[in-house]
Amino acid sequence: MIFPLFRRSARPGTISALYGAIVAQARLPGFYRDYGVPDTVDGRFELIVLHLALVLDRIAEEPELRGLGQGVFDRFCQDMDHNLREMGIGDLAVPKHMRRMGEAFYGRAQAYRAALTAADNGGLVETLTRNIYGAAPAAPADSLAAYMREAVGHLKGLDQAALAAGTLRFPELR
Repeated sequence: MIFPLFRRSARPGTISALYGAIVAQARLPGFYRDYGVPDTVDGRFELIVLHLALVLDRIAEEPELRGLGQGVFDRFCQDMDHNLREMGIGDLAVPKHMRRMGEAFYGRAQAYRAALTAADNGGLVETLTRNIYGAAPAAPADSLAAYMREAVGHLKGLDQAALAAGTLRFPELR
């Protein structure tokens, strides 16, 4: 039929491909080994949030892809819900944890967006140190800040058709 060609909602396969690329990137061992991100549940969550925020900001630049961005965010929420349940969080406690995760995502996305608009890395390093490294020294945050700026450039280089097709690439870790 021709009607599926005109649908406005994103295909589940496209959403899964984009979210899968975000998670795969966030799980690269180099982040934990070379960038000093804590290899913990919280550290992994923080990297997924970081990459998700970057991708959703890029998708938001294309008004035609608004549904795709919402679909990717919804997939993130489904994944977090599933992970909480898999970790043994009870049904009654899951909504409370999901609310905290949602607040964490929106707060971090806003902080990253604001820090990335500055010309220098000072604010970005401070934001990364607070959110990802805690009280750890800021040396790894410098490298992660440089990676984030490079990732923004890579994502800007993706055209709308590539994003709509579920194609996503990030820079290689250095």
